[in-house]
Amino acid sequence: MIVANARELRAISGSNSKHDAADAEKLARYARVDPRILHPIQHRNLDAQADLVLIRARAASVRARTQLVNAARGTVKAFGFRLQSCSTRSFARKPCGDLPSNLNEALRPLFNAIEALSLQIKEYERRIVLLAQSRYPETARLQQVHGVGSLTALTFVLTLTDKHRFAKSRDVGCYLGLRPRRYQSGEHDPELGITKAGDVYLRSLLVECSQHVLGHFGRDSALRRWGLRLAQRGGKNARKRAIVAVARKLAILLHRLWMSGEVYQPFYGSNAEPSAS
Repeated sequence: MIVANARELRAISGSNSKHDAADAEKLARYARVDPRILHPIQHRNLDAQADLVLIRARAASVRARTQLVNAARGTVKAFGFRLQSCSTRSFARKPCGDLPSNLNEALRPLFNAIEALSLQIKEYERRIVLLAQSRYPETARLQQVHGVGSLTALTFVLTLTDKHRFAKSRDVGCYLGLRPRRYQSGEHDPELGITKAGDVYLRSLLVECSQHVLGHFGRDSALRRWGLRLAQRGGKNARKRAIVAVARKLAILLHRLWMSGEVYQPFYGSNAEPSAS
């Protein structure tokens, strides 16, 4: 059985005479001539799909907590008050003595729900760490890169499932939608944004890791230096482009470490030496 990638079959979805018989005929002709035209999708195994539920549940809890925090801040702001600036984790534990008693009483159940979600997210993270250590020891290789934790490493392994499915590690960046789109015609070849194909959540985690690599607390490495040089070129969007570029390099690096089992060297293939700081 061949499962076609609907994103790549614009000849069917964009047809002005689309019906089931014509669609079936086109699919059959593509499969007979060259199945690669269909860009077949590789399904995850049941174990990986079940383990991914833990990660999806944590992500849903984080989104729900963020919405509740935004709702609380917006409600208070409408009355001319502001809640203290703090991390989302400690939001519900911050004192709200400056609020009127009736407003404080009305929002208390909301704060309790936020606190309950924070505790549940913390439990999810504990289970994710245990799952990575017990069933997916290869995630330890990926966590050698500073800024990559158990969540990103486990999501990477479970999303790709099979490290041998890609002929080259560079293909992983394309698979996750981190390569630029292209619409070349004759001499017209404009610069476009990334394709944003593949798994949205894993791509967002890689972007977060990239922000950490380029941020104030990122450790010195060839990847960080390359990203900082890229961020210095161009206009106001240069840093955003550098973050996406580093995320793509990071995806390639993680797959390479997974494939080879090598020890991560921050300055591999570079003549640069680590800075004294």
